[in-house]
Amino acid sequence: MARKKINSTPQLSNIQLSLDRFDGNPILKPDPKHPWETKAVFNPAAIYEGGKVHILYRAIGETDVSVLGYASSSDGLHIEERLDKQVYIPREPFEGVTMSQPCVSQTPGIYVSGGGGMGGCEDPRLTRIDDRVYITYVAYDGHSPPRVALSSINIDDFLNKKWNWKKPVLISPPYKVDKNACILPEKINGKYVIFHRIFPNILIDFVDNLEFDGKTRWLEGQYKIPIRALGSDWDSLKVGCGPPPIKTRDGWLLIYQAVCRRDESRYKMGAMLLDLKDPTRVLARSRNPILEPIAAYENEGWKAGVVYPCGAVVINDRLFVYYGGADTVVCVASAKLNNFLEQLSTNHKETKPESIPVQPPTDKKIVEPVQGYCLRCKQMQPIRNPRHVMLKNLRHAIQGACFWCGAKISRLVKSKPNLDDE
Repeated sequence: MARKKINSTPQLSNIQLSLDRFDGNPILKPDPKHPWETKAVFNPAAIYEGGKVHILYRAIGETDVSVLGYASSSDGLHIEERLDKQVYIPREPFEGVTMSQPCVSQTPGIYVSGGGGMGGCEDPRLTRIDDRVYITYVAYDGHSPPRVALSSINIDDFLNKKWNWKKPVLISPPYKVDKNACILPEKINGKYVIFHRIFPNILIDFVDNLEFDGKTRWLEGQYKIPIRALGSDWDSLKVGCGPPPIKTRDGWLLIYQAVCRRDESRYKMGAMLLDLKDPTRVLARSRNPILEPIAAYENEGWKAGVVYPCGAVVINDRLFVYYGGADTVVCVASAKLNNFLEQLSTNHKETKPESIPVQPPTDKKIVEPVQGYCLRCKQMQPIRNPRHVMLKNLRHAIQGACFWCGAKISRLVKSKPNLDDE
């Protein structure tokens, strides 16, 4: 009888879809020698150019203003260069105070994230398209709802560290908290593709050009990648893009961050595959996190329980994902790209990879800040994206989501309030 050959290769179903932390994490820590980055360095953007990983990271120092610093690595793991001066600072009113202003007299606003109560430039993402490097980031003035800002720089200036950034402009609409924006590195059907996040979903826009004027043209949120429906799912409360999607043979690889309804204080990391010709279609999506905040440096800092990806590169068939740990340090985790893609596309397929258009709202938005009583938080909370509605009993109300926990809030009002005409 012929002996049956034993296959020693492990089955894909037995391999966990995950990233491996670098043993040398964190790769960047706050630096007491530089006043602009003494408190926190985190949420790093990254691109691979000229044989190096170029990292732009969010930094907070003595003024509590968020600025961006620079570091680089040849192997993706060990930092070989770190500049002693910030490379991107607030320049516009929508980015808050200047670097010279003190922070002791200002009370942090309700939108503060990761410290930095004086506003600034937060959580960057980098995308190279042709001869320019585009940067998207959260612009926060210290009190208004944070919005998405856009700037760019010539690739030669970037590589030569000549920080001649183009004047930044806001690209997301006013009165809405919009974050987690990144740009696809190539056009789809002649249009640029921009991902962003208005709670709780990832939104996608197709635009003819990137020449926003900051006054009349905004992101609309044409399509969405929603949270998962079940409260038990790990990404059921809110989802947001991490790094700009990476083009692979199986689709656009999107690393994303998410929060679960059952575990609202912990940010975890997942992965999706988007259709190469239509990135609004999700072909595969990790059923479990690919990285959870369990290391000490992901739990000891400004915010415990956070792994927050903003950058990713591929070097010699290895995926490197750069993330902020506990809103305090910069870390990296990696995986062999081919194995990662095979596992994701085989065992995490979406049953219905369909585009989901966002329907235009039928009611008017409220432009003034408003609060309501949150049953989950058991106290008055700011209402995120408040809108006027008419209830079934014909009573007027303002509805939205609790800023802190995302629960639905309805606040009765005596009559229809004054509404914006937009």
